[in-house]
This record gives sequence, C-alpha cells and structure tokens, in this order.
Amino acid sequence: MRTVAELGPRLGVAPTCAALSVARASFYRQRAPRLERRPRPAPRRALTAGDRQAVLDTLHEPRFVDLAPAEVYATLLDEGCYLGSERTFYRVLAANAEVRERRDHLRHPHHAAPELLATRPNALWSWDITRLLGPTTWTYYYLYVLLDVFSRYVVGWLLAQQESARLAEQLIAESCERQGIARGQLTVHSDRGPAMTSKPVALLLADLGVTKSHSRPHVSNDNPFSESQFKTLKYRPDFPERFGSLEHGRSFCGDFFPWYNTEHHHVGLGLFTPHDVHYRLAEAKREQRAQVLAKAFARNPERFPNGRPVPKAVPTAVWINPPANDVDRSRAENTMTQESRTMAIVDPATTVEVAFGRGRSPSPNLMLEEPAMAVAQ
Repeated sequence: MRTVAELGPRLGVAPTCAALSVARASFYRQRAPRLERRPRPAPRRALTAGDRQAVLDTLHEPRFVDLAPAEVYATLLDEGCYLGSERTFYRVLAANAEVRERRDHLRHPHHAAPELLATRPNALWSWDITRLLGPTTWTYYYLYVLLDVFSRYVVGWLLAQQESARLAEQLIAESCERQGIARGQLTVHSDRGPAMTSKPVALLLADLGVTKSHSRPHVSNDNPFSESQFKTLKYRPDFPERFGSLEHGRSFCGDFFPWYNTEHHHVGLGLFTPHDVHYRLAEAKREQRAQVLAKAFARNPERFPNGRPVPKAVPTAVWINPPANDVDRSRAENTMTQESRTMAIVDPATTVEVAFGRGRSPSPNLMLEEPAMAVAQ
C-alpha cells in the first residue's frame, strides 16, 4: 500500500495497483479515515447489576447448585418467583465462567507428527505387518515387510502364521546385517502395533544403534510408504483371493518381491526400479534415457512442441510428514550428501531363504510350523 501511495500520484493509481496485484478498493479503503466506534448502549431490557447478582446467588443456593437452569427456572415459577428467562440464567452463568460440559471427557494429549527425512538409501526404513487371507474363514497369514523409504526397496520380508515380536526381531536383525547397517546410520519407522512397540524389538534396535520412530496414536497416514507397498501387492492381477497354505503364500511372495524390487518402475522414483535407486544405478539409466529421447527429438522435432524431452529426475529426498515451512523443505530436498553419491552394485535377483531358529532353542509360544524369512540382498 505504501508503494501505491508513493507511485500513484505520478503513474496513476489504477496502473500501479494492477502492476502490484493490489485491489484498488483495498487501497482506497485503507486511506479512508477510520471512524471511532461509539460504545454500544445497554439495552433497556437488560438486567441491572443487582438483578444479575440475584440470579447468580439463587443459582448458588444449595438446593439449586446441582440442577440445570431449566429445572431452577421451572421451580421458581412454581414458587411464584420470576428472576429472568431460562436463557438469562445461562447468560449469567456463562459471564461468570460457570457453564461447561458436565460429562467428564477424555482429553487426548497432543502428539507431534514424526518428521523424517531420507536423502540416501539405508537411512530410513519403514516396516509393517499385513494379513493375508488363509484357506478358510478366520484364518490368516501375517506378512512382515521391511521397506527402504528412499528407494522403496524391500530389504526383508517374512510370512508366518502369527504376529510375533520374536519374528520381527529376527527379521530386523538379519536385514540390518545383510545391508551392512552401522551404528547411528538408520532410523526404523513403524506404527504402534504390538510387535512394533514390543520390548524385544526396542532392545534389539538399541543394541544395533538404530533409532526407532512410531506413528501418532490413531493416525493412519503416518506410515504411508508401507501402506502403499501393501496396496501394490494386493492389487496385482495374480493376487489370489485366498492362499491355500503357508507354502502357497511364501511362493507368491517369493515371486512378487523380486519383481517389485527389480522390474517394477515406480512412479515416485521417476519410473526407475527400487533396485536402481537403492544401488545408485538410476543416474546412469537416466543418462541413457536422455540419449534415447534426444535421438527421437532429432528425428522428429515437430512432434515435441515443448522442446527436447527430458527423462524424469531421480528423487534426492523423501519425507514422512514434511515440515510446514516450505523454505526448509525445499532446502532439504536439494541436499545431496557425498555419501549418498557412492554406488554399490549387487545382484538384484538373489534372495536368501533363512530358516528361523537355527542355533536357538525353540520357543513354546511359537507356531508349530517353522516360519520362513526372505531377506533381499
């Protein structure tokens, strides 16, 4: 407004407002003198201070202290006394901060949203457990999946007949060992399921030097990457309505997860596979795609009205609940550490079946059949 006031007399108010995207009405309204508001007179029908105090004293009487204003109003009318309307009773009580919800409601504490940032593989993992329908009603198999948030690479999975903290502990330990996780390198995020918040898993993560993170209570979208991966699994055309046996489920998952890691071109990864991003092969493939697009543009430039096409970029940062400050978010998204530029090439098709419980005494609380664990290398 100050700029419009300074340049308006010389350039004109309308052109100046149009150049600054300021409404002329707002400019003239701000320049108009402001009239002082007159104090509102008290209504003639309003109760005097003495009348309001009489209503309050009556409501404070021992016989009325636990009754609703409607009961007090009706009782006074039956006794031949009128102090005011029922609404006046409520108004007097509200003016003295004596009206509230009578029932004792639970006041849930405020939980801050977890703000997690991954700028390289093996910096942030997300894990969850989903149920797969068994051969009959009320029978389920439990699928444990560990997912790298930055690359969407499934670093480990396990299919068992029950949800168990010991199975989760074994899966996390094997996955960290195969990925070469160092102390202080990794954060593992999950919801607040029994296995996720169990003491064995918490102690294991502490021993490994892994930071743990949990979703807010009763918030379903604090673990979006695991939920999205489960949707990809269950929306596959060959996903069965029910699994006939535990071996059937393991066979299906044994085919699905190598496909997901090495063949599935992920939209959130610039149409690269999780394996390409996890093992730093995406940049080389992006250059190859750029050469293909450049040749196509050179052959038929008229087919590209927007100029030479470029392949989608490789993501440099992935957030769980990005901060509200867009400046901090954009600064973090443009961060790429030297460590994240290192490249390691591993055979993507190799999976290892690990039998649980080797070298350990079996627990009597586990299922009768030995679960199988598959950890991607």
